[in-house]
Amino acid sequence: MTTPHPDYDSTRHPDLLAWLAERQAAFERWAGDAGGVDRFDFSDASLDALEELVEETFAEPEEITAQRRSPFVQGAVWYIGETLRRRREGWVWKFEPDVTFGLLPAFYPAVPDPAYLDTPCVGAPDAEPGEHWYPLNTLRRLLATEDEFGDPLDERLVGMVEGWYDEAGSEDEEDGGSSVTV
Repeated sequence: MTTPHPDYDSTRHPDLLAWLAERQAAFERWAGDAGGVDRFDFSDASLDALEELVEETFAEPEEITAQRRSPFVQGAVWYIGETLRRRREGWVWKFEPDVTFGLLPAFYPAVPDPAYLDTPCVGAPDAEPGEHWYPLNTLRRLLATEDEFGDPLDERLVGMVEGWYDEAGSEDEEDGGSSVTV
């Protein structure tokens, strides 16, 4: 891991650009393998279909982490992020330095930290480090039964995509806090 140059542009990382080009080129095949191109149109219904596929394919979040480089997971990561990017005006794909250490990790690290994975993310161009949406973590969260505090979880993909970064009326903002990194 290296510290990024002060002029580092998280939207122009060469590995991110290559990954985006590969994912976009592979989208029709991924969608066909996942149930049909017509099924994946970036709508709420398509997010529900993806959620069903994830729940049918994996039993726990660690399985997604273990298979994060598989074509299905890679396509799902891109699809969730691209859906969010298209829905949030101005949002872009990024590859951000580690929020804790400020280091630029490997694009998909060999030894994952189950609580926080440094992977492609989407967010506002001027967002602070750590204020981005990580689609791989979103996939993992679909299968989680409790949050980091031990409280039960029962979340839907559509709800996560539509609700976590609503700027008006979020509990965090009302309490003076900041957005959640997913």
